[in-house]
Amino acid sequence: MRDFSELSEREVLALAIGAEEEDGRIYNDLVERMREEYPATAKIFSAMAEEETEHRHQLLDLYREKFGDHIPLIRRQDIRGFLNRKPVWQMPKPSIEDVRKLAEGMETETQRFYRLAASRATDVSIRKLLGDLAEVEQSHEQRVDSLSEENLTQKARGSEDATAKRMFLLQYIQPGLVGLMDGSVSTLAPIFAAAFSTGRPWSAFVVGLAAAIGAGISMGFAEALSDDGSLTGRGSPIYRGVITGVMTALGGLGHTLPFLIPNLWTALSVAFVVVVVELAVISWVRWKYMDTSLLRASLQVALGGGLVFATGVLIGAG
Repeated sequence: MRDFSELSEREVLALAIGAEEEDGRIYNDLVERMREEYPATAKIFSAMAEEETEHRHQLLDLYREKFGDHIPLIRRQDIRGFLNRKPVWQMPKPSIEDVRKLAEGMETETQRFYRLAASRATDVSIRKLLGDLAEVEQSHEQRVDSLSEENLTQKARGSEDATAKRMFLLQYIQPGLVGLMDGSVSTLAPIFAAAFSTGRPWSAFVVGLAAAIGAGISMGFAEALSDDGSLTGRGSPIYRGVITGVMTALGGLGHTLPFLIPNLWTALSVAFVVVVVELAVISWVRWKYMDTSLLRASLQVALGGGLVFATGVLIGAG
């Protein structure tokens, strides 16, 4: 890598041309990723991509006038001090806030680059163009605001925010909740049955550990293989599978760990308290994110958990 101070004016212009082309392509990538779900925001980035193309043409015209047609390949990642941006295609599902922050960072960095380049340029025309571009980048934030007023009306923003919330629920909350419910409820019966039938906390711990991990693996694969997310909008099946599997295992391990306590009744008492906390958390998540009343969610979860718990106790005591 080279320091920016080592670049000649020709190399600075070549770097600026490449940077503008890259920024334009990033904005166009964002447009493609957001066109269907966030059309108003996509219009904003489409307009910004057009501005980057304009800047590149200005730089190209000046470069040809000063140095000819050949432009050396100089990229930002070859120069110290530039940020290494993650390509848009590597973002699983960028949110509106993610892309707005990305654009903000791009414009800030580009503005600083032009100001520094203009301060080092000795050629009057090059210095003038770089200074002008720095001013344009500085005013870009105002341009984004005006574009937001044109395209992101209150109704459009509300619609996009609602879409973002729905995607968050589908891709993260729902698989996590399914896993937590399954792990917390389905493992109750074997753990408490083992505890009451053997009278040994360690045996209950081993059964609970096996049940929690086994259920996590099973639920993870089931969720990942349920659909690829292309039609349902539920996102990457791998992410969903991992979230479901981990939350299932955690739900089962929560009331398994108390059975490391040597005394059976102490372990049972602590495990029972943990189960109550787990069911309360599940009820809260359902109330918070799934538009279910807190009372209804609590009764449903308590009923399911109580039935499974009673099943385990009856089988173990019998």
